[in-house]
Amino acid sequence: MKVAIIGAGINGLYLAWKLSKSGHKVAVFEKKEKIGKEACSGFFSERLFDFIPESRKLVQNKIDYTIIHFPKRTVKVVSRKKFFILSHAELDKLVASLAEKEGAEIILRHPIKSLPQGFDRIIGSDGYDSFVRKSLGLPNPRFMLTVQGFLKKEDHSGYVETWARKQGFVWRIPRGRETEYGVIAPGKEAKGIFNDFLRKNNLRVERELASVVPQGFIVPENPSVTLCGDAVGLTKPWSGGGVIWGLMAASILLKNFPDFVKYQKEVKSFFSPRIIFSKAGTRLSYFLGFNLPWLVPKKVKIEGDFLF
Repeated sequence: MKVAIIGAGINGLYLAWKLSKSGHKVAVFEKKEKIGKEACSGFFSERLFDFIPESRKLVQNKIDYTIIHFPKRTVKVVSRKKFFILSHAELDKLVASLAEKEGAEIILRHPIKSLPQGFDRIIGSDGYDSFVRKSLGLPNPRFMLTVQGFLKKEDHSGYVETWARKQGFVWRIPRGRETEYGVIAPGKEAKGIFNDFLRKNNLRVERELASVVPQGFIVPENPSVTLCGDAVGLTKPWSGGGVIWGLMAASILLKNFPDFVKYQKEVKSFFSPRIIFSKAGTRLSYFLGFNLPWLVPKKVKIEGDFLF
């Protein structure tokens, strides 16, 4: 089949790679001048290597656990899945090269103003502000904002540190050759929370980046046009991370391709209950952490990509 993929982010590139490998003729349309998402912490579970084994060579640091600081309680969170730090931009470039080797055509500097003609299937992987989603008349998801900055300070420690806020959190991530600080919060509050944290801790970061995180779950019921990744609003309710969830959705799409209606039903069946439970678990954790901290255990164990 002739397949158009809108957006050369990790999900679009992964789909281009796998569909091309299966013999389909794939064209990827990307509005930016180059491949590679810069504004991302690149904090991925080992599931990433199941999808993209070649990405092991990009590992910058290994993470054993996460520390969450509530005002009157500190919690150690251990994941059953190991986590690793990678450069998201380098990961995108790697998958782009794999897709091109299989015959996919990646067209840069090509913003889409209408759905491309002459294709059997169209997949929108064009991010939080998805043109494909809008063209299908679907509503926007809720948005959060991330802001991140970097210290030129080597940090090879094996844990991530977070400071909970009423909505969202601040983080410290050891990237090996440098240290990253960041925040995820409602858009109007994110920058202020980040600046206040940096000031109180006497930190001066460089290379500040920002990105929008969609939080919703909107899959079209359309036989020839569908969505995947951030275009669906498919991100973790507790952290805003979306790469592994997006790749899992992409694998469901690939399994059902070219039946987009069957993909829509299966991806909703898989993620909807997990999103509901994750939202409930996140709200409960924040409520207890801020209001009844003595009820919060000092150490918890989670699955990793899912809370349960």
